[in-house]
Amino acid sequence: MSAKREEAVSKSQINWDFWKFFSGQTISNFGTSITAFALPLLVFKLTGSPINLAVTSAATFLPYLLFGLVIGAWTDRTDRRRLMIACDLVRAVALGSIPVAYFAGVLSVYWIYTVAFVESTVSIAFNAGQFAAIPSLVEGGDLVTANGRINASFEAAQISGPFLAGLALLTVPLATLFTVDAASFIVSAVSLGLIRTSFNAPLQERSTHILRDVVEGLRYVLGHPVLRMISAMMAIWNFFNTTTFTQVVLFAKLQWRASDAQIGWLFSAGSVAAILFSLSVGRFRRRLRFSQMILGILAVTGLLMMAFSQTRTYWVGVVVWSLWVGIGSMFDINTMSLRQAIVPKEMLGRVMTIAGVLAWSAIPLGALAGGFAIQATHNVALVYFVIGVVTLVIPIVFSFTPLGRAEDYLPSKGSSSAEAREGSGSASR
Repeated sequence: MSAKREEAVSKSQINWDFWKFFSGQTISNFGTSITAFALPLLVFKLTGSPINLAVTSAATFLPYLLFGLVIGAWTDRTDRRRLMIACDLVRAVALGSIPVAYFAGVLSVYWIYTVAFVESTVSIAFNAGQFAAIPSLVEGGDLVTANGRINASFEAAQISGPFLAGLALLTVPLATLFTVDAASFIVSAVSLGLIRTSFNAPLQERSTHILRDVVEGLRYVLGHPVLRMISAMMAIWNFFNTTTFTQVVLFAKLQWRASDAQIGWLFSAGSVAAILFSLSVGRFRRRLRFSQMILGILAVTGLLMMAFSQTRTYWVGVVVWSLWVGIGSMFDINTMSLRQAIVPKEMLGRVMTIAGVLAWSAIPLGALAGGFAIQATHNVALVYFVIGVVTLVIPIVFSFTPLGRAEDYLPSKGSSSAEAREGSGSASR
């Protein structure tokens, strides 16, 4: 077989494996969308408290602070595909325990906290593997498009998921909805088992101690001007904006007197917008620089959140929320793609989780602060408006940092991993 034919076969296999990966994650995303809708609603029905909603969010993100650095370095040392399969199986058991506890009569908000903590801990490893897997399944120039497709599949699942879940609640208990997510994780594990392409880079000479890998990853992120600024910006943004997602059920119930089904439609409408914007993100990226996309999108989401906080009718709120979610999805895709374009492949796992720890470290505190702010002011709309103002200011400030000229720090196509690491160090000096 000629070299060109071997290369064509290899590319064909990689492309086919991407679609296996894409299909499995689309189904898994459908289950995840139901949990994203059902979990805060279940906590609200059990307690009716913004504090309990905030604690649930904090329990979801606390594992990143406790385990994120080590898990990220560990994923770079393991077979990522097998690790992701194991993670799917553990998550299936964790989510499946909620309906079991419900029918056993022992379901409580503390059980939900525990499930959220366990599921999130395992998801750190899965997401690190997924982040590192995508560059192995597509060509470098297709990263933004591939991430856009995966994000679009996530949002597509969220259209049907919350909508169908809202209808199902007319006939089944809320807790039983979690069986769908548990089953979807099983499907994801099977699809990963069918993939032949390795998610790991060729073996690299590395230190014998995992903590040295953590330190290497930390030095890389903190030493790279753009990665450092992304982490700082995301930490500030997450501190304030986590409340918008954590308390949206409370907002809809108090501000619009929305029914459970209407809350499901709100989630679905946001996902429709996210699909449209996710599928178009590649076109925008070809016309605009990373810095223009990231900072510009963040400023627009600030304006939209200010408008959303002032809505008094359900359908107007749905429109504004949809635009906010849709445009915000492009922000996530571009920050992820920028990191993938910068980081050497063999460091993707630990860098992804290190960046996540740095960026998401403020979420538990921000969720609790938002919950207490709403409890103290009894004015969820005011808290949302302040969040919008802060979100508008953040990109203005960071436009004066290296993030405002991110393209200057992208590695050249022919540079090696070692050159990329060395280049980040010299750029930071």
